[in-house]
Amino acid sequence: MKQINVGLIGFGTIGTGVAKMLMQNSRVITDKLGANLVLRKIADLDITTDRGIQVPDGVLTTNVNEIINNPEIDIVIELVGGYEPARSFVLKAIANGKHVVTANKALLAVHGEEIYAAAKDRGVEVLYEAAVGGGIPVLSAIKGNMAGNNFSTVLGILNGTCNYILTKMTREGADFAATLKMAQELGYAEADPTFDIEGIDTAHKLSILLSLCFGTRVEFKEISTEGISAISAIDIAFARDFGYKIKLLAIGKRDGDRIEARVHPTMIPVNYPLADVDGAFNAIRLTGDFVGPVMFYGRGAGMDATASAIVGDLVSISRNIVAGISRRSAPLGYLDNSIKQLAIKPMHEIVSKYYLRFTVVDRPGVLAKIAGVLGTHGISIESMFQKGRSQEESVSIVIKTHDAREGNVRAALAEIDGFDIVMEKSNLIRIEDNLE
Repeated sequence: MKQINVGLIGFGTIGTGVAKMLMQNSRVITDKLGANLVLRKIADLDITTDRGIQVPDGVLTTNVNEIINNPEIDIVIELVGGYEPARSFVLKAIANGKHVVTANKALLAVHGEEIYAAAKDRGVEVLYEAAVGGGIPVLSAIKGNMAGNNFSTVLGILNGTCNYILTKMTREGADFAATLKMAQELGYAEADPTFDIEGIDTAHKLSILLSLCFGTRVEFKEISTEGISAISAIDIAFARDFGYKIKLLAIGKRDGDRIEARVHPTMIPVNYPLADVDGAFNAIRLTGDFVGPVMFYGRGAGMDATASAIVGDLVSISRNIVAGISRRSAPLGYLDNSIKQLAIKPMHEIVSKYYLRFTVVDRPGVLAKIAGVLGTHGISIESMFQKGRSQEESVSIVIKTHDAREGNVRAALAEIDGFDIVMEKSNLIRIEDNLE
């Protein structure tokens, strides 16, 4: 029986899960593949820490070149993370004629074009199912079963840390700082959570999804990105009053020859399926012209779920090796000469409903002054709440608007925030309640 050899770079949590799955489920993999998938080498700077699994003697090494330059290794798994040295490892492996599997969304969002071009020149494959949604098989579905569709929207809850924090805030009424600290203590958030809570991780993943869905290359820096650090318990409470939940949402929409590409906290109706995605789970909702709306849901991170996606990519490449073929599909689903450079719709042109919260002095005429400014900028009020009148000197005025242009809303808030009646910077959250 044919043997396909694998080298693993990075023996952290996810790497441990991959090694565990390859060894524990070797029989079922062989039965489905018709070949033996063998983990020949694991490279990591730390090969002494106990990972809870026993690997054969001679498999562990601190020298990554024992994988990259080993002519017997067919597929390299990159799980280092970040930009460098991951980029160099991947490009060198490709140059040496090795197929690559990675879970590194940041690497692909920033250096994907270079990596895909190198793989094409060398005639090898780069698969990355685990880069978006952990164990959720959404990328292979876009490139495979749904390949005949034109997609109009892609919406995603793509970061488990943010979703865990917002879920806890919604259920318990806690503030952001306390909930983040709890998430760090429980291991749901990193010691430095910036990439997660500021939306950067989600934007990396959206960059990949946009390319696959719309056949265009979207640079990570082009995606308008906001995190959840400004969300407060009072925003969560008001959202509930309006019939919404707040989620950090990745949004991609096709608008003619342009696309919307944005990541930000978003209010979505409580009766929508995406609103029920709680805790560390992820979900991706796609709308195709023939398939209609489809939602994928599952564990978006974690050792076992991510390992499942990585091993799935290994099996896909191995089936091609067994069949003597390669590159049955392009890395982005579209052939290179079919990829268009669609423009990103400027954020100031986005049209949405808005939740606006103002902290103002408790004085007659304040609401009328705010409403007047909104009206001057063409912003119509759908509903309004006011809370806080007791012994406090300030009150919160919350307004839900009808559809308005982002640029108009920003201009109105800048004018209102200049008034002496405003005690804190006004808060804005966009509303998505028409997801069809």
